[in-house]
Amino acid sequence: MAELADRGGTAQGRAELADRVAALMPELEAELMRLAAIPSISAPGYPREPLQEAHDAVAEAFRAAGVEVETLELPDTAPIVTAEVQGPPGAPTVLLYAHYDVQPPGDEAAWRTPPFEPRLSDGTIYGRGVADDKANVIMHLGALRAFDGRPPVGVKVVIEGQEEVGSPFDELPLRDPDRFRADAIVVGDAGNARPGLPTLTVAARGVADVVIEASTLDAPAHSGDFGGAAPDALLALVHALASLHDERGDVAVRGLRREPWTGDDLDEAEFRELAGVPDGVPLMGSGSLGERVWSGPAITVTGLDAPPVEGSPSAVVAHARARLNLRVHPGQDASLARALVLEHLRRLRPFGVALRARADGDAGNGFEADTRGLAYDAARAALRSAWGSEPIERAIGGAIPFVSALSKALPASEILLFGAQDARCGMHAPNERVLLDELERAIVAEAEFFAQYAARKEGHSNG
Repeated sequence: MAELADRGGTAQGRAELADRVAALMPELEAELMRLAAIPSISAPGYPREPLQEAHDAVAEAFRAAGVEVETLELPDTAPIVTAEVQGPPGAPTVLLYAHYDVQPPGDEAAWRTPPFEPRLSDGTIYGRGVADDKANVIMHLGALRAFDGRPPVGVKVVIEGQEEVGSPFDELPLRDPDRFRADAIVVGDAGNARPGLPTLTVAARGVADVVIEASTLDAPAHSGDFGGAAPDALLALVHALASLHDERGDVAVRGLRREPWTGDDLDEAEFRELAGVPDGVPLMGSGSLGERVWSGPAITVTGLDAPPVEGSPSAVVAHARARLNLRVHPGQDASLARALVLEHLRRLRPFGVALRARADGDAGNGFEADTRGLAYDAARAALRSAWGSEPIERAIGGAIPFVSALSKALPASEILLFGAQDARCGMHAPNERVLLDELERAIVAEAEFFAQYAARKEGHSNG
């Protein structure tokens, strides 16, 4: 494979890489089906044994690809698969990241087939975790196998097992940056804006949660005898929640950062389809969609404790609370942004009622990529070649705290997010799926990226 590694950046080399990956696909599909059958749910309350089983399966697969694998153990964290492959002298080093844990299946009645019995149908694999993120584990594995484990770059592999819920591993780059040091980092936890459209994710919003409570009475009071004067906790809470947005639906908390989005924007019709917004229902906020969902804040009420409608008594509510999910501009510190929301809520006195607001859980910062380096040039060329069309650049609304820690700990490393997922894959939803032709193209793109990046680095050094 040394000759293929040398030719990987040429037209002949690209064709050979594509043929090589095509020949590998049957065994890579089998690896994905095997991995997807393991219910490696990292959420609290689920058994830990499947996480160990998934770790072992990933480690075994990478050993079979010809790389030496080690396990990193951290307290309160699922075991982490690590590996390192030395590249040719003077070659750059690329870190490959993905995760083997998955979300719970949710309502299993909504699945057409059992979530942990992966099903292959018409070039599509269905099952929990096949897209998020086991297909991207296979992407890294396939790119290494395309070179028989000896790519034209040095490679570090990090496959963790607790991304979905967070762990001390998220902050490890800040404590041990040398472990992750690389010229470029490929985060395989993202994908295309739609099938067939190669996409580089160049930013991600930060995230934080807040809980707000209103308590006004010792106990619910009869609305006929006391309503109109007795302070209603639910009304007070609703007024507080309404203050978080203006009449257009834009976030009204002062100090939360919002800027125009300058990358490729979202199409409103497609956004409505993906979000399930019916015709006639207006979207919230003003400005471009990219600004609203990527480079601006969002505050969502994700939970509400109040009497349910069915069976509710005729009584003034004594206590009500809500959980808020805050999404933060990629460049704003999520903890400071949450503090602004808490300050806003604590200043309020709806009907004179004082509210209690507190932070809930850890805050995760966002991420902004510098897209001007050689790795980005190589990635654009590789994606363009693999998909046969010009790649776009977009952001994601979700946070990946580990990526934020990497960007802080290793500011000189280029961080790239791409993979086999797509916006229609149903991650975290019933009937999650991955398209095998997208997976194959993602593997070709990553293998080509190795060759393109090595060639550009060598040319840059010689120049």
